[in-house]
Order: sequence, then C-alpha cells, then structure tokens
Amino acid sequence: MTKLDNAIIMAAGLGTRMRPLTNETPKPLVKVNGTRMIESIIQALHRKNINDITIVTGYLADKFDFLPKKYAGVKLINNPYFNKYNNISSLYVARKELKNTIILDGDQLIYNPEILSADFEKSGYAGSLINEWSDEWIMHTDNEGKVISCDRDGGDQGWRLYSVSKWNANDSAMLGELVEKEFENKNYDIYWDDVPMFIYADKFNLSVHKINKEDIVEIDSIEELADIDSSYKKYVK
Repeated sequence: MTKLDNAIIMAAGLGTRMRPLTNETPKPLVKVNGTRMIESIIQALHRKNINDITIVTGYLADKFDFLPKKYAGVKLINNPYFNKYNNISSLYVARKELKNTIILDGDQLIYNPEILSADFEKSGYAGSLINEWSDEWIMHTDNEGKVISCDRDGGDQGWRLYSVSKWNANDSAMLGELVEKEFENKNYDIYWDDVPMFIYADKFNLSVHKINKEDIVEIDSIEELADIDSSYKKYVK
C-alpha cells in the first residue's frame, strides 16, 4: 500500500467555454452553490490529511494569491506557457513536485472526499463504470483490472476517466522524466495524460480507481454549470 505525500492541482487554463464568467475570473475560482470549485478540492484533500498542495496557475494567476493565505500547505507555481501550449506545460513546470502524488484538475466538484484517500495500491485514474454513451475518455481493463486501452473519442462501455489520478513515487519519477522529454522535444500540443495513457502506455501499469459517477462532477460549460447552480441560468442562451 502506498500513501500520498502531496497533491498537484491544474488551474492554468483559459476556461473559454465558460465565458463571460471567466473573462475576469479563472474557471477554478468560479463559485458553484457558494463554493469555489478549487476550494471544494482543497477542502476535500484536507479532510483526507493531504496538506502539501501545489496549484499550477497561468490565466489571471494573481487571482489565486489568497489561497496560500487561507489554506495551510498550499503553494502556487506559475505556468508561463499556459496561453501557448496544452496542459503538458502545467505538469512540466510542476514535475519536481511529483512524489507519491495525486493530480487533479481545478475545475471539478468533489462530492465524496473518500475518492481522494491517501492510501492506494497502484498508480491510475479514477473511473466510473458506464453502459451508455459518453464523449469522455473511456478506459478498458483486463481481468486483473489493468488498463489495456483507452478510447479518447468516447464510448458506451468501460470506465469513464476523471481528472483525478494517483501516482506512486516510481511511476511519478518516470512520468516526470517523460513529460520533460516530450515538452523539451517541443511536443507542446498534447495533454500530459497522453504521456502515460498513449505515448508510453507500455511503460506504465495503470489501474482504474473505481468511483461512482456521483462522487465527482467535472464542469465543462456554462450549460453544465447552470444545471447544478440555477443562478447561472441567465447566462444560458
């Protein structure tokens, strides 16, 4: 059993699908029913005694400055490439923080802190079992629970991947080296998840960390936000 040392939260993106809300507010700082999305993550991590938290900022980075003052153990790393390259750049600038680490996107709502448990057996991504169409990444496993493939264009059978992943120190070291390699080889247009899931899938032995779809919500658009918080319905055309 491995125990998490720390967390990395990705919060550098432009949040273009949430405009006009994100014209002056970074998407992770948008409030949902009174709570900023990124604060729901920080609070859930603290409940599981994960207090060493690195937030990777970029767009409107100064808006995050209050978080280290409000929450013990939180620190900020700025991604200077956020408006030029894909999110591989965010893990590249935070690669030295990779240990026994959980990596999350900052634009999620954590409804079940248990999915962030500090104890885990194998590196892998949170996933919920589906039997209907989803346009998210869908993982497929063998009989032992190892991820053997992933459909990035969606599917109707398998495990829907969420942006919550846990990495043991050995896999973290390899992940950091490979992200560095791809970024410094100017492979800027990929997601960092492409590195372990596709480009170097043969080097990793990933598992699905099984969750229920109600445990976490990823919000990608104003329409999805308005479905959860009716105060935003005025922004839906």
